[in-house]
Order: sequence, then C-alpha cells, then structure tokens
Amino acid sequence: MTGTSTETKVSEAQSAALELAKLSEDERNAALHDVADAIESERDRILEANAVDVEEAEARLAEGEYTRALVDRLELSPSKLEDIAEMVRSVAGQDDPLDRTLESRRLDSGLELYKVSVPIGVIGTVFESRPDALVQIAALSLKSGNAVILKGGSEASESNRVLYEIIREATPEVPDGWAQLVEAREDVDTMLGMDDEIDLLMPRGSSAFVSYIQDNTSIPVLGHTEGVCHVFVDREADLEMATEIAYDAKVQYPAVCNAVETLLVHEAVAEEFLPAVAERYREAGVELRGDETARSIVEMDAATESDWSSEYGDLVLSVRVVDSLEAAIDHVNDYGSKHTESIVTEDAGRASTFMRSIDSASVFHNASTRFSDGYRFGLGAEVGISTGKTHARGPVGLEGLTTYKYHLEGSGQIVGTYAGDDAKPFLHEEFEGEWNPGHLRGE
Repeated sequence: MTGTSTETKVSEAQSAALELAKLSEDERNAALHDVADAIESERDRILEANAVDVEEAEARLAEGEYTRALVDRLELSPSKLEDIAEMVRSVAGQDDPLDRTLESRRLDSGLELYKVSVPIGVIGTVFESRPDALVQIAALSLKSGNAVILKGGSEASESNRVLYEIIREATPEVPDGWAQLVEAREDVDTMLGMDDEIDLLMPRGSSAFVSYIQDNTSIPVLGHTEGVCHVFVDREADLEMATEIAYDAKVQYPAVCNAVETLLVHEAVAEEFLPAVAERYREAGVELRGDETARSIVEMDAATESDWSSEYGDLVLSVRVVDSLEAAIDHVNDYGSKHTESIVTEDAGRASTFMRSIDSASVFHNASTRFSDGYRFGLGAEVGISTGKTHARGPVGLEGLTTYKYHLEGSGQIVGTYAGDDAKPFLHEEFEGEWNPGHLRGE
C-alpha cells in the first residue's frame, strides 16, 4: 500500500472490478462471512489501533479542535465490533442485487431483450470519522460486485488502516485490488480528476466538504451535505407518543445525520406539550433554543435565524411554534436539507398532506427520524444517505450501487430485415422471462 500512487490503485481497482462482477453470489457471500469472522477474531488488534486514534482525538478535543460528537463517532468497543460483524453478515444475507432481470421484451420471435442489473464499477468514497463506515462501504461494495477506493478521515487513520488490512487478508479469493485505501488529503483531489476511471463518488462529511467534491469533479456524486431533520408535533398528535418520538430523535444518538435538529409544535398543543418534553430534554442535557412563542411557554435560549438551518450533531435543539400544518410544511421546505422529516399526528389526512408536500428523501408518520438508516430499512447497511433525486435517494444500500445494461439474445437477425419498404414489424411484447447469466461462469 505504501508508495503506491493513487492512479495505480485506481487502475488496479478497474481491473479487479471487471473480474469481481463475474463472481457468483455464493463466492461473494462466502467472502463477506470471512470478513465478519476476521473482525471478531482480530478484535484486540482493532481496539488497540482505535485506542491510538481516540487518545489523539481526546487531546484535540481538550484543545478545542475536535467536538465531543466526533470523538464519540470515532470510538469503537467490543460491542460495536460485534455489531459491525453482524452488519457484514446481514449484507451477505441480502438478496443478490446482480444479474436480476428488470425487464424482458420480445422484439421478434427468437429476438429477446433483457434489462439486467450490473455493478456500477469503481466507486470512490470519502467518509468521516466513524471507522465502521469503512466496513459498511467495503461490505456493500463487495456484495454488489463493485471495486472501491476508501478514503477515511485522518482522525481515524490507525483504525481504518487495520480494518482495511483485515478485510484484504480475509478475502484472498476476491480479485486482488478490489478494495484500495488512500490516506493523504491530496489523494482526494487526484480522484476528482479521474472521471474516466472512477464511475461514482460518494462523500460523507461536512456540508462544505461535500459541496467542494460536487464543485470540483465531473464524476457523478452521490451524497448529502447536511442532516437538518425535523419533527412536527401536530394539533392532532398523541402527546405522549410525540414526547417519546421527539426525545428519541434527539437524544438516542445526537451525533448522526438523522437526529432531529428542529422541533416544530402546533400552537394548539404547545402549552401542554412543551413543558413535558422540555423537562425530558433537560434531564438528558439538551440545550433548547426557541422562538418567541416557545420561550413564552418554557424558559430557553433565543433561537437565531441560523439555528433553523443548523445541523448541530450534538445535544442542541431548536424549537418553533407554528400556527398551522401549512406553516410547518413551509418551514421544513425552507430550512430543511431534504434528509428526513417526521409528523406526529392521529389524523391520517393531515399526515398524508405533510408527507406528500415535503421534498425530502425520507418522510415519516408517527416515527423517529432515527429510523432513516440502511440497516433499519432492511438494506443490510448503507454507504450513505443521498438527498439528491437521481439514481438513488435516501439510505443507499445494494440497489443504489447497481446500474443496468441490456442483453439481446438473437438467432441470427439483422436490422435490414426490419427496415425499408418491406420491413418486418417488431413485436415489442413484454413477457415473463429471466436472462440466465450462467454461461458467463461456464455453467
């Protein structure tokens, strides 16, 4: 790994991708189970490396360079490693996303067209301080037949390096070069210019960083810049339920992108609801920042205009009281980041209006925003969350790492038969049929 240029690593990944796409589902699943086993057996090695990263991060936290949220995301534990290994096995247990026949169309007798799912190819990823992100991305890439370039944050360099080495050591039967680790900041700029070699970029990080990636490459970019998520407590809400949802959405894990950052409350229930939920928040150490109406009900700091569009990633929450469902919808669409929003209400019609009017990747009814997650959605894991509207949206799992191509099975047909004055007409009939890829593997 040391001394090998980024260009060489990407070239090796290109070659590996062509071979990886031909591995059977059983071969890919076996490799994933080997990775999960290796993570468990190498637990001490991983934790030792992670301790080095955490010690450095704690020192930078004390100097004011890092946030507590970053350090929390960075730290691994035996239980977290068990969860990571189980996540890898969960990915192996997902349905094969490859060689699925998406459409079958008979152009003519003996001339059949199949639209078939295939890997994207080479995926470049740049991700934040969570070491488990490296394993998630690698596992999903392997299952979906993609080669992957992995660039983690410098704050997790020791953890990422060891996890990468364990993954490579555990997959000797997978085409060499399928996973590559790059570590220098300048490697990212090199990747941005490799539009002929890298098929998709997936950044996970700050808004400024993701915007930088989008502005400096012609490679398609899949990702989100911020997670400014909302919970709206409607006038028809079950307030006990609303309290539990609003609390979970903020407190259960405040450092992640699907944690709630703004709580919207209908004025009809604000005086009853806010004191109770504020007490729960204060017991958990949550700092509240409210508009004038919210502060007239519960003592809290004044919210500024910037609070409404802030992703805190910490135990901080802005609170606004609104006078209508429409006002809540307008607030979310004005200040949200198109990530995840939730309405708490017992009125199905009002829930439907909210969910259909919000322009976000995920919109929930009577559920915490924290459910916006690939594993919880049943995707096995996720490479990230996309707030764009093309290719993939929301938590991106295996399906988001595939594209398609057309396979045409003929029996000697030529275009001339279907052109000119005596052209034979096409049938263009949809039919139930599966393209059999077995011949690609000599079956």
